[in-house]
Amino acid sequence: MADKIDKVIVTNLGALRTKYRQKFSMIQKAITALITADQKRGLRAQLVAVDDSTTMRRFSARPVARTDDPAQNKAAVDAIYKALAPDYLMILGSIDVVPHQDLKNPLYGNTDPDPMALGDIPYACEAPYSKQPQDFVGPTRVVGRLPDITNSTDPAYIVNLLNNAASYKPLSQTDFTKYFAVSAQIWQKSSDLSVVKTFGNDQSLHDVPPDNSEWSSDELRRMAHFFNCHGASLYAQFFGQPADGSQNFPVALDAEYLDGKTPNGAVAAAECCYGGQLYDPAQCLSRPGQAGICNTYLGNGAWGFLGSTTIAYGPPEGNAQADLMCQYFLQSVLTGASLGRATLEARQQFVAASFPPDPSDIKTLAQFNLYGDPSITPVHTAQAVLPSGVKSLAPYSAERSDRHDRRRFLFRHGISLTEQTPVPRRAAKARPSILNGLKLKSRELGMEPGETLVFTIRHHPRPKSMPNGLATTKSMATGFHVLFAQRMEDTQTDTGPRIIRIERLSERKSMVSLCP
Repeated sequence: MADKIDKVIVTNLGALRTKYRQKFSMIQKAITALITADQKRGLRAQLVAVDDSTTMRRFSARPVARTDDPAQNKAAVDAIYKALAPDYLMILGSIDVVPHQDLKNPLYGNTDPDPMALGDIPYACEAPYSKQPQDFVGPTRVVGRLPDITNSTDPAYIVNLLNNAASYKPLSQTDFTKYFAVSAQIWQKSSDLSVVKTFGNDQSLHDVPPDNSEWSSDELRRMAHFFNCHGASLYAQFFGQPADGSQNFPVALDAEYLDGKTPNGAVAAAECCYGGQLYDPAQCLSRPGQAGICNTYLGNGAWGFLGSTTIAYGPPEGNAQADLMCQYFLQSVLTGASLGRATLEARQQFVAASFPPDPSDIKTLAQFNLYGDPSITPVHTAQAVLPSGVKSLAPYSAERSDRHDRRRFLFRHGISLTEQTPVPRRAAKARPSILNGLKLKSRELGMEPGETLVFTIRHHPRPKSMPNGLATTKSMATGFHVLFAQRMEDTQTDTGPRIIRIERLSERKSMVSLCP
């Protein structure tokens, strides 16, 4: 274990130099400080530049020649992981430094307008580059991204994030007992279930309306934050909605109001559409120049933020899709996992719970990302602390061995999920009986049925030891029929965002997606 690399910081140094020019040295200094701080915490960290030909040659891989090429970046990260097998893999930089992977949205169409479900999960999987998100249902690696600001030329933001990661000290579980949670009123039942499962009570859950976005300092200074609200592309706000479903979307959280008010060390999970979108602030539609909520949290000193790059799915009352992803992540963090392990465990738990995953589950898995240093462990666990100036990792040998054993288990579990999880694929023909049933159900709910998508489920060969009674197709789902139904047209005003809400009502072989 003495020579093992515990943490790899992956970035494109050429892209960072191009962005920050003569100020790039400030980032180099901050990276060195983080590696030194990791050493004192018992982590042997190494910076790897995917665009450096000499470095990548050591890993028997080609350097990234095109910064924005997902395939080249995926191949480079795979080669690095295969050679070093780090316990933590941290992507340094926003999407203009190391891009999200360009996964196709399985539900793309007239109603779900996202052609891609952009995300980092392929970097966490053994499968080679692919645009099919179904190929990445078995994550094995602990991965997180510490982003700078997209298209920024000022290094102050990313230097601040690196320094914050270098100086972090775990807190006690009681520090996270009091939480801050906000829900669109129309999703109150679902949100109530989420916070009770995660925090044990619903005492700190706020509904918008009647509440508004001007939250008190007591609420914003809490360490654990959870949001189940509307979001919109290139907007720096989350939005609420009345319980009656009326097309009124008051602001529930505003990045400008939030800035400077959240605490150092906060951990946030947002189910909201586009809550994890890393956009260029100059493109912000609500307030040009304003960074998004995700970037604002990290800039304020948050240790981690889990969010979606695109439209997220979830039921109005129960829990599924985005609800479960955020729950599993926060639950794992609260029990002492690092941010990166909490994300991997959440992804694996989500796949297992969704068996077999429907198309909205596949999109959910693809679109949720961890932003933050994956090695940060927010909740205190027993750790040895090296005296000042001591460089030996010997006091951490047991801790490093235990962590490596956990990674072995999670790796095997991820491979098992890859080999055993049935996945949906687009098909051409709908079964009339199921389609008619879905249309009838949508009309019972007072909605007009619209676009239909059909998927078949590809099952893996069954183990020879499986009893016939468990393997018969009569007991297994064979496909999904997706019907999008509308209460009224999506809203678009001159002053407000285009709000798309997709809820999921499911049966074993069918799904109705509602988009008011």
